[in-house]
Amino acid sequence: MKPQFRYLSKPALEPVPGCDWADKMVLNPAIVKDPDSGDIHMLFRATGPWPQKRREGCHDPYPIFLGYAKSTDGGETWDADFSRPALAPALGYEEHELYITDIHGKKVRNYANGCVEDPRIFYLEDELYVTVACRAFPPGPYWLSSQHPPVQTRFEYVPDWIFEGDGEDPFIKTARSNDTVSVLYRLDLNKLKQREYESAFQYVGPLTEGHVSDNRDVFFFPEKMTIAGKQQYLMLHRPMNVLPFEGGEKAGKPSIYLAAAESLEAFASSKATHKLLAHPVFDWEENRIGASWPPISLGNREWLVSYHAKKDAQVGYTQSFMIVREREDDFPSVVHRCSERLMFAEREWEMPQDYPTPCLFTTGGIVLGEELIMSYGAADQRVGIARVHFNELVAYVREYGEDGRRAGRP
Repeated sequence: MKPQFRYLSKPALEPVPGCDWADKMVLNPAIVKDPDSGDIHMLFRATGPWPQKRREGCHDPYPIFLGYAKSTDGGETWDADFSRPALAPALGYEEHELYITDIHGKKVRNYANGCVEDPRIFYLEDELYVTVACRAFPPGPYWLSSQHPPVQTRFEYVPDWIFEGDGEDPFIKTARSNDTVSVLYRLDLNKLKQREYESAFQYVGPLTEGHVSDNRDVFFFPEKMTIAGKQQYLMLHRPMNVLPFEGGEKAGKPSIYLAAAESLEAFASSKATHKLLAHPVFDWEENRIGASWPPISLGNREWLVSYHAKKDAQVGYTQSFMIVREREDDFPSVVHRCSERLMFAEREWEMPQDYPTPCLFTTGGIVLGEELIMSYGAADQRVGIARVHFNELVAYVREYGEDGRRAGRP
């Protein structure tokens, strides 16, 4: 039987007029269960105009921040802290301002200087982490690129010296395109919930190579797997340009990839190995697909993977699910893939405004009791919460084969 998804009747969070860092958009939230209580903690993406950094002749910059919220009633209501961001980009422009101290005490390039977008929270070897898609410099009002005629504001705040710098420097090469690089932070949940934001996040480093491809929807399986005879970390990611990666010609469009490496530092290098997990197949996936939030273990070496797809500006972003199974000394592979789009924008407040594209984009999923609770971005401007009976969802996905065909149907 098809599972029934239930949604809040109104946004869980929305932009706050007059809040300089969150008065335009509040969206794409990550969630995590509190191990010491029944609370749910959230990090959400937010933006607003930042005129204090405006350059003459340019639009206001729109740096992207992370905010914090908490629910004590299973996700029905949320208490958000709009007094200040939980994590903010540094917004430096001079060369000496573009460094940060990493988790090892080393001064390194700060790929999170301009934006911190689309968080995902997960445990990895019992440590809590968060990934964010980052830009070296903030864009202007980036939604204008979706209007007609389009207005490109991505490069308005990339300094001239970047284009004159060392073209072999990976940071310089990435900054010239101002594409996203996914960055890993260690997250101290106790400090986050006490709102000690300055010490809650520790910069680990980049996980993707921006000069190879814009890359986001990045997070990990919670435990290492044996691949090519070695215990390795396993990461999901979605490169925009798939051609530099194995299977890219087959995939053709932005797709879900796996990456394996023996250390976290190796992922943003040639030491990582990559494997295509899934590429667009169904009509509603025509433009791209990407994994949505960290996998949930089903036991017996199987994992539930939520994923999103985009068809076009009319159908927009929708959600479905697949189940992957670990293989002996190899990357996991898909064993069940639901060919139906199970979640999509329907409610009035999920419909597009500044963006022309309908969007329901899940970025968090946790199991509480019998329910899977999911947090999502709606219309790229608000936060929604959905829930479904977990075992009913898994049973339904199992009715489909790896090719998306449902048992008993041609």
